[in-house]
Amino acid sequence: MNMRTKEFTLPETETEAVTGAEWWRSAVIYQIYPRSFADANGDGIGDLPGITARLPYLARLGIDAIWLSPFYRSPQADAGYDVADYRVVDPLFGTLDDFERMRHQAHALGMKVIVDLVPNHTSDEHAWFQAALKSPPGSAARARYLFRDGKGPHGDLPPNNWQSVFGGNAWSRAPGDSQWYLHLFDRKQPDLNWDHPEVRAEFEDVLRFWLDRGVDGFRVDVAHGLIKAPGLPDWGGHAAMVEGAADHGNNTSPMWDQEGVHEIYRHWRRLLDTYPGERMMVAEAWIAPQARLARYIRGDEMQQAFNFDYLLAHWDAAEIRAVVDSSLAASAAVGAPTTWVMSNHDSVRHTSRYGLRKPGARPKGIDAAGEQPDEALGLRRARAAALLTLALPGSAYIYQGEELGLPEHTTLDARYRQDPAFFRTQGAEIGRDGCRVPLPWKADAPSFGFGPGEKSWLPQPDSFARYAVDRQDGVSGSTLELYRQLLRLRRDYALGTGLLEWQSAGSPDVLVFDNGTLRGVINLGMQPVALPRGTLLVASEPLETHGELPGNTAAWLTLS
Repeated sequence: MNMRTKEFTLPETETEAVTGAEWWRSAVIYQIYPRSFADANGDGIGDLPGITARLPYLARLGIDAIWLSPFYRSPQADAGYDVADYRVVDPLFGTLDDFERMRHQAHALGMKVIVDLVPNHTSDEHAWFQAALKSPPGSAARARYLFRDGKGPHGDLPPNNWQSVFGGNAWSRAPGDSQWYLHLFDRKQPDLNWDHPEVRAEFEDVLRFWLDRGVDGFRVDVAHGLIKAPGLPDWGGHAAMVEGAADHGNNTSPMWDQEGVHEIYRHWRRLLDTYPGERMMVAEAWIAPQARLARYIRGDEMQQAFNFDYLLAHWDAAEIRAVVDSSLAASAAVGAPTTWVMSNHDSVRHTSRYGLRKPGARPKGIDAAGEQPDEALGLRRARAAALLTLALPGSAYIYQGEELGLPEHTTLDARYRQDPAFFRTQGAEIGRDGCRVPLPWKADAPSFGFGPGEKSWLPQPDSFARYAVDRQDGVSGSTLELYRQLLRLRRDYALGTGLLEWQSAGSPDVLVFDNGTLRGVINLGMQPVALPRGTLLVASEPLETHGELPGNTAAWLTLS
């Protein structure tokens, strides 16, 4: 990595502008996937100037913060999660000056800025790894990574039986090299050795680099994976993303959720606390049960952790209520807020998942040969789910395009796919490209207004035209206007800092809850039900019959 850079100090007025008392406890945070948000220069890839130009749209939406997926220098083997230099903006996305302008504008509009941090692994093109390949076994350069001798009489077998999250063996050898190196993801993403003091010192300096430039927080990628069990013992399980914790009990595996990760985050927390403005961290950690996940958000560690149990919940009232209860209880036990998230860049969009025969199921991508979701039903359920999610106390995350009701691209041709999981599994996993397709801004423009021309790094389906921003902006009943209304009411009724109290529903398919003077009701069944008492504030669909809530519909009522 680069040498330590000189200290950067924000102007006093900007330092004051980004302060706030524990803003992260109730914030609505919007995930921007930079290459797919907005393209300013017409090369078909979204960039930082494109984000800056669209910030007023996000301010009008009513979000509190933006989280940017990686924009650092990278060969883009895993869409930027293979970082070659943590202090340099990749030319694909612009320059450090472009980042400064974007951050300044976001703060001026009242929005915090969270950036991705990828500490589990680097790119194989990172200077450290290149130095390691040029150094002999046992060298100081190799000690920063997890190089090991192979098994067998000639060392031709991997050091253990670990498998990559993306499929295939988790060990590779560079051509002509006698040793193997660990990569829990793609072979171009070698895992760092977090028992090495240089690795720890370097990442603390990376944190300072971005904190000095005014970022308000970090989303920590693979937060549960930094420390591996001593000796790297064999393991009979299979590492998987998001659903892995629930399906395989990853907290017992030798590569996930080792006790040593907590010491790292306590150090980081002390560093963040030396900066003004309540800087925060959110953990991407695939861990079950919730009590294990809550250990990452104890008072001296991170402030938030993504709630993947909620993302994985099926369209089932009892299951959703159980997840909400367990989440709130686990977070409360450590004095932390709960996060609520329905989609992200690693999962099939929930608008499409809710339209499957088993609504809420999480396939590893969808292609033309797979089950095609019921698009209208999926959107109807997604709109209803938004009324539940945004009424819950805690922090909520919105994945870009969710506010448009955007579905998965479920017919993307294989020749366009770029997800390493697709290639490492020989297509057995369709991969994540379908949820990463560039956003539609203008229905009748080239690339649907994503950029000034026709280029788009992934092709957009024709159906995106009807979801474009300009087709929904100012249109009563559109999903975009629904989200704007929900976020305004969420703030007006202080739902993020409220208290959830379940009420009698009268049907196993219905959830009724109070949060302060707001009453929410969501009908997950197909048949209409009677609305509880209260004055209607908003409904996810028109209520054609007075006093009845249709199936797959939700409403907010006021009790005051």
